[in-house]
This record gives sequence, structure tokens and C-alpha cells, in this order.
Amino acid sequence: MSPAPPLAPDELVSAAGERDVLETFLDLYRDIVVRKVSGLSTVDASRRLVPSRTTLAGLVLHLTDVEREWFHGVLGGRPAPGEDRAAPSDNWDVPGDASVESLVADYRAACATSREICAGFALDDTVPSPRLGRVSLRWLYVHLIEETARHAGHADILREQTDGATGFDG
Repeated sequence: MSPAPPLAPDELVSAAGERDVLETFLDLYRDIVVRKVSGLSTVDASRRLVPSRTTLAGLVLHLTDVEREWFHGVLGGRPAPGEDRAAPSDNWDVPGDASVESLVADYRAACATSREICAGFALDDTVPSPRLGRVSLRWLYVHLIEETARHAGHADILREQTDGATGFDG
């Protein structure tokens, strides 16, 4: 009988507190999205394989905007210059000079800033939201987990269509 594989990050927090669980699951899906574009050329990551504008590169760009919209803008009160944070994030068009590496670096930087902002709030803390009135950090975590996990699933399918790579780590 072969030894059991090491525990995955989500398994390591199976008895942890709520905040650790929420942060771990969000980071898990953030990492999956990055792994889904890793090793691809910018051309392959930008190729449209479905009727919508969804591409692997576009998913990374969109999720970067989602991090900035919710954690930076709503929670941290840091709207990006020239951006209306009341408008939903719907940016799927990758700039022509972008590379997979630059998109991933920007996404990782946005996630790092999100972590810094979130560290200053308790789960029950609420902030104003243009659409919802008020939102708690807890709600924001769950919303970003849902958004990121959903798009990680899209990325898994798109990556399989691109080069056949499948699975949690590929």
C-alpha cells in the first residue's frame, strides 16, 4: 500500500478557525488559477476556445479586477484612479502588450494588497457597498472564494482544451 499523499492546504485547516479556513480556501483557488496559466505562451492563454470572451489570460485579468474592486475598493476604500467602483468589473480584453507573466505578477500583487487590507478588519466588520448597502469582511471572503473557484473551474476546462492538462495541480 502506498503512503497517503501529504495534506493539501484546505485539508490542513479542517479544524481551524473560520478566518483561517476562509483565507486558506481563497488562497488555494488563487493558486489554482495561476497554475492553470503557468507554462502557457501568451498566444495560447489568449486564445478564445468558447463563444464568450473568456480566455485563460482574460480570467487572470478579470480576477485581478475583482480583487481590486472588492478588497481594494469596497473594503479598503482605495478606488483605482479613473475607475468607478460602483460599476461591476467586466474586463476580459487583455492588452496587446500583456504577457502571461505580467498578468500573473499583477494578479499576485493585487492578491498581496488584498491580504494586507483584509488584515486590518475583523470578519464581522462592515463597510459601505454602493449596491448592497453594507458588506462584512466575511461576506467578501465568501464572495471572492465563489468567484475565484468558479473561474478556476473555467480555467481548468480551458486549459484542458488548450493542451490537455487537467487536474487540481495542472
